[in-house]
Amino acid sequence: MRLTTKGRFAVTAMIDIAMHSTAGPATLAGVSARQRISLSYLEQLFGKLRRQGLVESVRGPGGGYHLGRAADSVSVADIILAVDEPIDATQCAGRENCHDDRRCMTHELWAGLNAHIFFYLRSVTLAQLVRQQEPASDVAVLQDHRPASASRSVEPAALA
Repeated sequence: MRLTTKGRFAVTAMIDIAMHSTAGPATLAGVSARQRISLSYLEQLFGKLRRQGLVESVRGPGGGYHLGRAADSVSVADIILAVDEPIDATQCAGRENCHDDRRCMTHELWAGLNAHIFFYLRSVTLAQLVRQQEPASDVAVLQDHRPASASRSVEPAALA
């Protein structure tokens, strides 16, 4: 999978909007300053995010953006797909024509990886990412987003 800055910046900006638009709309200039992302690039991304209903714009003084849906109903996959970022590890973009106009020998491997990546990105919500930004009281909290079957503990002896 090739996740470019477009997808990364869109997710980062959406976390910022979710965190900073609770008292009123957050401005793209504010997101730009806090996240060090070009304002013109954010404007392009937010046009796409708005068209997909992930954010809503408020015009005029005190205007800006706020979430178009509840943060717990927006997945990372929703954000990445909204900005036209492909979630695809295949060389052929799924067309099965990567080797002399035929499917290559590893097509099923990469197609399977796509399914796992998409499942994972669909399972992580914007609300979860916002919660991860909140400072923990005295103990650092690490959330594990792996499916239960993948989060088996490893015995210390097995690591030696």
